[in-house]
Amino acid sequence: MENQLKKLMNDAIQMINKYNNIYICSHVQPDGDNIGSTLALAMAIKKLKKNVSIIKVDDIPSDYIFLPHIDMFEEQEYNDSVDLFISLDSSDLIRLGAGKKFALKAKNIINIDHHITNENFGDINIVSPSSGSTGEIVYRFIKDMKVDIDKDMATCLYTAISTDTGRFMYSNTTYETHLIASELLKIGIDINNININLYQSRTIERTRLFLEALNNLELISENRIALVAVTQDMLQNCNAKMEDTEGIVSFIRNIDSIEVACMLKEMSKEEVKVSLRSKKHVDVSKISIKFGGGGHAKAAGCTLYENIETAKDMLLNEISLSFR
Repeated sequence: MENQLKKLMNDAIQMINKYNNIYICSHVQPDGDNIGSTLALAMAIKKLKKNVSIIKVDDIPSDYIFLPHIDMFEEQEYNDSVDLFISLDSSDLIRLGAGKKFALKAKNIINIDHHITNENFGDINIVSPSSGSTGEIVYRFIKDMKVDIDKDMATCLYTAISTDTGRFMYSNTTYETHLIASELLKIGIDINNININLYQSRTIERTRLFLEALNNLELISENRIALVAVTQDMLQNCNAKMEDTEGIVSFIRNIDSIEVACMLKEMSKEEVKVSLRSKKHVDVSKISIKFGGGGHAKAAGCTLYENIETAKDMLLNEISLSFR
């Protein structure tokens, strides 16, 4: 597998060297791994004197505005001059949102990801489910490109890795995760500034939403399942945004008896986004796949086009089957 990944990376580097008009796409509801790895790779390709653009398909959460060169994320006008399209941290084309049309018209697609549910939609698919984050794969990729990783790139990669491994606490954290993090620290990143921005800057609005969500926490199946729903009314009452739900589902998973934690986010009256987390025995990716989603064994998500009460019933029925 390692030799195969190495070959795929070399093939992808040759493809990057071949083309000049390169687009890298974020995914809908971008997270730290997506944003950090996208910025780092864009900066690396720029050092090769290539024209590189980042396609912004959704709002950037305020947590990541501090990242260097965040202004590279731009809403792009569609054109036919896409030589190479690079997708990062996205398991399928649908998750690319408006970026999908760029991908379908590109001469070639490079798909870099760490989700086991990845659909291998690229001409070159660098997919490593054993990696803790896409940021780890991009780190290795940039090293193979023979591009020196500077402080700005290292800051973005560390953010990608730290956020997707839950501050190095999740089960997807490996010895290689720590080795890469140590190399990024050697470069001289300001880890205190990164941690303050990521983990110590919760707004009053986010705090109010956090407390209201916990006040409506439901414990089910002998306290093994925890469920919280965030509605549009709750957002309005707290003057909060949907991005302010970040961290809630992981927090409720940390309750001692909980095996599966579930958060439902009411995007509209007939659209509910679901985040699932598990602790030991339940593979939540299998639950998500049944609803057209995907992810990892311990962290996954999906979208249900139902009202929030119906979505909750459907989800709980499926989760409950995991305990039989």
